[in-house]
Amino acid sequence: MENNEVSKSEFKAKALEFFRKVEATGTSVIVTDHGRPTLEVRPYQGIGRSPLDVLRGTVVRYDDPTEPVAAEDWELTQ
Repeated sequence: MENNEVSKSEFKAKALEFFRKVEATGTSVIVTDHGRPTLEVRPYQGIGRSPLDVLRGTVVRYDDPTEPVAAEDWELTQ
């Protein structure tokens, strides 16, 4: 399993073998369909962190959150 990509048909035939290798080595396996990646089989990693730590660094935009919102920024519907 040097290459971590495998076709669906090969995965179906050898699924238990791939599961055991993923468990033993900790490396993921990418299952492909017609050469395109469709699934990833990887070891389970429980979230041992707080939800705020998981979200840390994911803010896309931060524009003065304490400033009042201008009236023209709101879209009015009737």
